[in-house]
Amino acid sequence: MNQQKQNGNLIAIITMFFLFAMISFVTNLAAPFGTIWKNQYAGANTLGMMGNMMNFLAYLFMGIPAGNMLVKIGYKKTALIAMAVGFFGLLTQYISSLVGADVSVFSMGEYTIKLNFIIYLLGAFICGFCVCMLNTVVNPMLNLLGGGGNKGNQLIQAGGALNSLSGTLTPLFVGVLIGSVTPQTAMSDVAPLLFIAMGVFIFTFIIISFVSIPEPHLRKGKVQKEQHPHSPWSFRHTVLGVIGIFIYVGIEIGIPGTLNFYLADSTEKGAGLLTDGAAIGGAIAAIYWLLMLVGRLASSVISGKVSSRVQLITVSIVAICFILIAIFTPKEVTVSMPGYSADNGFQMASVPLSALFLVLCGLCTSIMWGGIFNLAVEGLGKYTAQASGIFMMMVVGGGILPLIQQFISDSAGYMNSYWLIIAMLAYLLFYGLVGCKNVNKDIPVE
Repeated sequence: MNQQKQNGNLIAIITMFFLFAMISFVTNLAAPFGTIWKNQYAGANTLGMMGNMMNFLAYLFMGIPAGNMLVKIGYKKTALIAMAVGFFGLLTQYISSLVGADVSVFSMGEYTIKLNFIIYLLGAFICGFCVCMLNTVVNPMLNLLGGGGNKGNQLIQAGGALNSLSGTLTPLFVGVLIGSVTPQTAMSDVAPLLFIAMGVFIFTFIIISFVSIPEPHLRKGKVQKEQHPHSPWSFRHTVLGVIGIFIYVGIEIGIPGTLNFYLADSTEKGAGLLTDGAAIGGAIAAIYWLLMLVGRLASSVISGKVSSRVQLITVSIVAICFILIAIFTPKEVTVSMPGYSADNGFQMASVPLSALFLVLCGLCTSIMWGGIFNLAVEGLGKYTAQASGIFMMMVVGGGILPLIQQFISDSAGYMNSYWLIIAMLAYLLFYGLVGCKNVNKDIPVE
């Protein structure tokens, strides 16, 4: 009986790992796609990041409903619905490459917004609902299968490693497909990647349909809503952790997203790469996600012995140091990093040294999600599922904060926008040092 249970748990864990990879694949399409729209709108970084914003804005609306879905229909059906929604979101983004390029909708300052851009944003918003539901399924499930505590964090980090691998490949593929971005580059140039993504969703839907997944929170029959005297908001460390998740996702997306725009910008304001800037930017952004893979694999090995708190404190300090070095290093100081050329394929490219230190931050951000989530739900008991929905709402930070960063970069320059990242990292350091302590242990959670 125990052997059968262990086999069932193993299948469930593998399934959750695969879903973790899908989350990153869909999410990481937005930033490199943004370089296309940025150049169509005369280099407006803020408009280029709007697809990413719409992707994460969906979390604000879907976070709590996704948590409720776990209770009403279970993990498996929630995941299947997410797959279907993701397919239609990608299909909508593909449609933006076919219609609306000649139809003006409204003016925004000096820019005339076209219908195809609106359709693309709608597709990104729909995809956001998909990844929100998947995140709601994956994180508490892996924490549960690991038994909570350091072991639960260990599984989340292992799943996050596959998430990072998928995130590594996505901007790389987009960069290879579009090469040098010009005002004539369009979504049709990345249509093959959209078709592949839709095919993966169909394949995943079929696989999950046949996989048995434990349903610990599923309530059958008529559910009578329980009235509790407390909620996740009653726990100080959870409230501060919710803020931490909001900030962390902004950091994770903002660092490589802005770096991609910086390297793709051939003007004096950008890195000054005259050829294949988008391809080089995509390849180097891929290194950031690859280093997140390395960091998560390392964390999955040590998390059984090194606490989430110690890991969070350490990587916050190191990331602050990396960002400071990147800000103060002149862009004339260069280093060779793996890049891509449309003529010569993969080769070493000369880029500002700042890019190296920014991608090294991937080693630090890699373990932050699992650490914050693990610390914030520690000791919540029956309030854990409800807290998971709240955390998913706060992932909207991955849309809002990078958008603010792009607004800063438009007015003050790319590197100066990273002062926002430093401020956010300082908060995570505070959370690891002080904010994560549960001071509400008197609240019953059974």
